[in-house]
Amino acid sequence: MLLPGGVVAAHQPYAPAQQILVKGANGATPAFKQALKDATGKSPVIEVENKQDLRNGFDRTITFALNLLYALLGMSLLVAALGVVNTLAMAVFERRRELGLLRAIGLDRGGVKRMVRLESVLISVFGAAIGMAFGVFLAWAAGTTMTVTLPELHTVLPYPKLLLMLLAAVLVGLAAAQWPARRAARLDVLDSITAD
Repeated sequence: MLLPGGVVAAHQPYAPAQQILVKGANGATPAFKQALKDATGKSPVIEVENKQDLRNGFDRTITFALNLLYALLGMSLLVAALGVVNTLAMAVFERRRELGLLRAIGLDRGGVKRMVRLESVLISVFGAAIGMAFGVFLAWAAGTTMTVTLPELHTVLPYPKLLLMLLAAVLVGLAAAQWPARRAARLDVLDSITAD
């Protein structure tokens, strides 16, 4: 790799971290990099990189890790939505008597739907907030341990993306509440009151 001042590092990409730093008289030029490649016999196990190549390698690794995390986040949203639907459906079934009594004292079908939707949104936002807090803690912990080897590394929280995730949790909660809310609103008042 070419470092400031014309320093070049050659290392074996599939071996433990072994680097050889080479400094050229005329600085870090493409001709110097090519001369190093020629000097190593163009071996496939030795890689000559300049500073930009090193950055690009780190960028690819970080991009892959972020894409993997976003895919896991998408799967977790799907699992969370199914979990909220299941939880609310069970809650409606177990609280039939309570819902029947609320309907008997004057709560209309729209009020029952709003109540179930609010519960769903609260469950979703609470779960998302706990998950984000845990994720921020893990990012801080990982960043703190990596600053030993990379002192210029700083943890930056993406506040717009965090707010977007909270908004996504609200939307997931609303979507997950549709079927349970409709089911709760359609319960027969007399059957619900007499339910065990």
